[in-house]
Amino acid sequence: MRIAVASEKGMVTGHFGHCEGFIIFDEKNNEIIAEEMVPNPGHKPGFLPNFLADRGVDVIISGGMGGGAVDIFNERNVEVIIGASGDAKKAAKSYLAGELKSTGSICHEHAHHDECGNE
Repeated sequence: MRIAVASEKGMVTGHFGHCEGFIIFDEKNNEIIAEEMVPNPGHKPGFLPNFLADRGVDVIISGGMGGGAVDIFNERNVEVIIGASGDAKKAAKSYLAGELKSTGSICHEHAHHDECGNE
């Protein structure tokens, strides 16, 4: 399984599309066996969900995310976990332990992307 965490300086970011990059964790037998940082190639509507799905990502973890991105991830069979915060690797481990659940909090206004996930 591949878990991507939208991150900023190793922490889960508040808004998926505007993150510094994605830390992609490879999991085997419920343990993280590898990780790589993939820089955000740019925020364009519909691009990032397909970019990550094409990299084999099975789960995306973020603080907040727009509804369009959630819909594309769902179409690509990528599980979406939003409402997360804190250390990116701890978030991935919490997901693997079954302790991290999505709040379902969708960001509705890109103009206020700095506030996503803080409501």
